[in-house]
Amino acid sequence: MSRTRDWLLRALTVGLAASITLSETTLVVLAVVLVAGRLAARERAARVRPAWPLIGPLLVFASWTLVAALASAHPGESLLLASRGLLTLGAFYVVLSALPDTPAAVRFTNELLMAVGIVALLSFVQVGFCPPGGTLETNNAAVRLLMRKCARARGFFSIYMTLAGVLILVLIGVLPRVARGGRAAAWAAPAWLAGVLSLGLTSVRGAWLGFAAGCGLCVLTLRRRWLVLAALAVVLAGSLALEPRLLHRVKSIGDLADDTTRDRLAMLSAGLGLAIAHPLMGIGPGGVKHVYPVVAPPEALRRSTSHLHNTPLQIVVERGLPGLAAWIAIWVGFFGAAWRVLRRVPPSDEDGRALVAGSMAAVAAFLVAGLFEYNFGDTEVLLVALAVMALPFVVERDLAGAPGSAQLFE
Repeated sequence: MSRTRDWLLRALTVGLAASITLSETTLVVLAVVLVAGRLAARERAARVRPAWPLIGPLLVFASWTLVAALASAHPGESLLLASRGLLTLGAFYVVLSALPDTPAAVRFTNELLMAVGIVALLSFVQVGFCPPGGTLETNNAAVRLLMRKCARARGFFSIYMTLAGVLILVLIGVLPRVARGGRAAAWAAPAWLAGVLSLGLTSVRGAWLGFAAGCGLCVLTLRRRWLVLAALAVVLAGSLALEPRLLHRVKSIGDLADDTTRDRLAMLSAGLGLAIAHPLMGIGPGGVKHVYPVVAPPEALRRSTSHLHNTPLQIVVERGLPGLAAWIAIWVGFFGAAWRVLRRVPPSDEDGRALVAGSMAAVAAFLVAGLFEYNFGDTEVLLVALAVMALPFVVERDLAGAPGSAQLFE
């Protein structure tokens, strides 16, 4: 059973890096395997009470989301959308249960970095051979999958924002181990650098800011912080010098004359208006696409959208102030619990410390990027975030000396 679990975890890393269908399917199968293993070892399971970290704020958030959906103008549609999103949150517990110990978590993140590195290399081909029209016309299905909408790196995802969101989570999550050096970094560093360059080719400025914030937090925990900062500066300077378009995107951050910035400000204005008009229940999950054409200000470039390119704003508009408070409580609970774990990890356990510190920095990067994109509603990105969030609790389980549910298969 443990071998089956290991292969499913490998399939999950590929899915998280490239395919929502593969990742969701693998998570369902993995959950079934975990439950079957627990039932098969019922006597041993009875002596181990499974842990459910963050269950309180997650349940409150889920409950209020369903209440807001039922109170919306389109309850059927809103409830269906909300249910799908809430089921995704279960991936946190599936990954936590599937990783039996710290070494398994290290292997999982290594394989995830490898998968992301391969996608990054393919994204170089994607952008480098992209024709001026932005799409390579071909009858070859594989080439068409890679070279459709190829002006900005997107890997195998439908849009570049998704690839950027996945990249920052993985790159920041493994940075403490990569920066530590040694034999493990010999193969990890090239994959990490490929990921950074691919992140640049997505041209997603919000993700860049999230990456910078995550690096800053991560570097605070590193012994060789100045060396890491110098290496990052060299990589970023080289990327900007080789690709003039990236420099232009960097200069346009915060430029009020930039069309994208003006459109985001219009969404911010409309969203704040909706939040003030519906402070308790919000307008329900999925409601933005119905009301935005009506409330969009004259300066908005897009007259219709399903999200407001800002995660906290989207949450409060859809679920009201109680929903926003419950959503914030999830992250407060996570950082509080992860910090307590980090303080308990002995200095000699370098892998454990790197997993916890990387997880905290990666989630921080995810939240910062969410100020410019509704990444909490991007299932591919959210699944990676949930997987990364599980890592501190795997380390905590090792510290407590209690076997995890996945160990019931041994």
